[in-house]
Amino acid sequence: MKGKRIWKTFIISLVILLMSGCSKNIDHEEINSGRLKIITTLFPQYDFVKEIGKDKVDVNLLLPSGVESHSYEPTPKDMVDIKNADIFIYTGEYMEPWAKKIADNIEGYNLIITDASEGVELLEGHGHEEDEHEGHENEEDENEDHAHDHSDKDPHIWLDPIYAQKMIDNITVALTKADKENKEFYIKNAEEYKKQLDLLDKEIAEALEKVNSKKVIYGGHSAFSYFARRYNLEFITPYNGFSPNAEPTPKMIIELIKNIEDAGVKSIFYEELIDPKVAKIISSETGAKMILLHGAHNLSKEEIESDVRYIDIMKGNLERLKEGLGYEE
Repeated sequence: MKGKRIWKTFIISLVILLMSGCSKNIDHEEINSGRLKIITTLFPQYDFVKEIGKDKVDVNLLLPSGVESHSYEPTPKDMVDIKNADIFIYTGEYMEPWAKKIADNIEGYNLIITDASEGVELLEGHGHEEDEHEGHENEEDENEDHAHDHSDKDPHIWLDPIYAQKMIDNITVALTKADKENKEFYIKNAEEYKKQLDLLDKEIAEALEKVNSKKVIYGGHSAFSYFARRYNLEFITPYNGFSPNAEPTPKMIIELIKNIEDAGVKSIFYEELIDPKVAKIISSETGAKMILLHGAHNLSKEEIESDVRYIDIMKGNLERLKEGLGYEE
């Protein structure tokens, strides 16, 4: 099982960590020139650190470009890099259970470990209530030992710009703890960026009040519960839970097709970095237009080269939602 493979990798990595001792990578020291060395698991934390730390940090995204986050397995080199960092930031145990194991087993090194979801009340992962606006979430777990099922809580808090601010607070605490000399610099940058997120939240809320439909037909795994709750949308997906490795049943796809036809929906949204085969099937059957809705877990190589930022992704999502849901001035 995948969980056992991850654990085996984890054990091997611990051995490598012990063999590597307490030394830092020389090449990183030369590159950093006194800057904090920070490793993050997902793109949102990576981008938030860049906004807060600016030229005083050297931040690295653990995920290679184009790799889907839920199916990622850390390598022994990843473990060594994390151990040699000043700060390691992950989303939480429900998004990266492997990261929680790493954090639990390398405490004691000269490393600050930050759970960016600390202090956020997470939504339940299964049996979504109506006010959470998720549909078709009542199938049994495919595999309770699956390392990426996130069956207890929904970890996708960054898709709510208000919860993203809580992540920024947690990250800022870590930076100020690691670099007390520049504490005011980090706090000032964090507050300025949170103001940008307040404006983003206002822009999204005002625009989505003017769409013709509040129903989002999503051909991807459940990632937008927080976004849906924040902006009073109904997200309907044929996927059960958060893992894109899980396959929706034919019955769920048929129900979704019927829902589209009955409601006269003209668009179906799909997720980034994964072959949107379910959305393609539904689009083919109904004629609904396929539109990307980006979960911001990770970026493609092209997006990284274009220096796409979190706010860019969220504004892009807003424009595509306006297109798919029928926006009227």
